[in-house]
Amino acid sequence: MSVVIPTLNEERNLPHVFAKLPANIDEVVLVDGGSKDRTVEVARELRPDVVVVHQTRTGKGNALACGFAACTGDIIVMIDADGSTDPAEIPLFVQKLTDGADFVKGSRFNHGGHSHDITKLRKLGNDGLNLVVNVLFGTKFTDLCYGYNAFWRTVVPVLDLPDTKLPKKTDGTKHWGDGFEIETMINIRAAVDGMKVGEVGSIEHRRIHGETNLNTFRDGFRVLRTIFSEYGRMRSQKRNGERRPGGVIVHQQPGSRAHGIKPAAEPAPEARASRQGDEVGAVSTDIKPLS
Repeated sequence: MSVVIPTLNEERNLPHVFAKLPANIDEVVLVDGGSKDRTVEVARELRPDVVVVHQTRTGKGNALACGFAACTGDIIVMIDADGSTDPAEIPLFVQKLTDGADFVKGSRFNHGGHSHDITKLRKLGNDGLNLVVNVLFGTKFTDLCYGYNAFWRTVVPVLDLPDTKLPKKTDGTKHWGDGFEIETMINIRAAVDGMKVGEVGSIEHRRIHGETNLNTFRDGFRVLRTIFSEYGRMRSQKRNGERRPGGVIVHQQPGSRAHGIKPAAEPAPEARASRQGDEVGAVSTDIKPLS
């Protein structure tokens, strides 16, 4: 199992996050976005076998894409470095995957979930975006804008994430998918591509130290744009006969895994050992597509 943690100046939060990681985590992939503090050094002090990846551009989307490409575990879990997502909940996600789901999404508003951080305005926006997605895609999301997810590593090629090798834009803007919209993109693509998607209740905590990079209005409109962009992508795939059947969110009791997705082969012990303490630069995304 691999846990991906994007970071940017999170040295004060990492001790709390790392301390709550379950003991059976095989690999922690820390993706750093150019921290000016001791984030990387603290991570290595806390966990000497941490795999450090330097993201190739900026933004959470690029960080996650770089992190996923570096993972070797059968299961990938994505959490935040600020303490808002609880690593102690990881076994709930893993259980849902082993019960038959391809992709498991945390929800602050499903049974057992809660948020200590969301404002009334953000909750209203999230509810509205949920409604739009559920109507357009036939899903049953309860919490679209929450980035605590877990999935089989073989799912990564299906998500078709932005190429990590693309150069940074010279005008200061981000490539589509490099920002916070990546979470919405991943959730929608998992459903549209016919995966069995489960939800588990998750408790969101307030950031421990520092300030969030989230902007309610800017990122809200970016998510809305993502929804309609993905809707156009789905219709195009359907016209071309590329869309797989499925895409309905399965709550509590996920069924069998869809379209042949199976756990990846366990890497050899020597291969995993050779990666402990690695530092990765520009990450390749040459993961083989599913047959």
